[in-house]
Amino acid sequence: MSTITWGDFEKVELRIGRVVKVEDFPEAKKPAYKLEIDFGPAIGLKKSSAQLTKLYSKEQLLGRLVLCVINFPIKQIANFHSECLTTGFVTEKGVVLAMPEQDVPLGSKLA
Repeated sequence: MSTITWGDFEKVELRIGRVVKVEDFPEAKKPAYKLEIDFGPAIGLKKSSAQLTKLYSKEQLLGRLVLCVINFPIKQIANFHSECLTTGFVTEKGVVLAMPEQDVPLGSKLA
């Protein structure tokens, strides 16, 4: 494991958003959903491709708060442009979302 400085960490924009739209993504190489995530009025809506199909249905994701990196460059995945990285923990059963324990305002930054 390499170490980073506090300044490096401060550059990462980890923000809370709410999933407002979920679609299947059959064009992806690995099973995934297309997510549209609302980060509040200051940031707005961003799209994300997320490999969450093993543990979450579309209905379970809709309305859920998620923790995302919003300042990575846009990444093209098949025919889709992912604008943020939805974070989670890789387990043998699938990816488990990283989420706040309580409701927090959209766009809140991880401190």
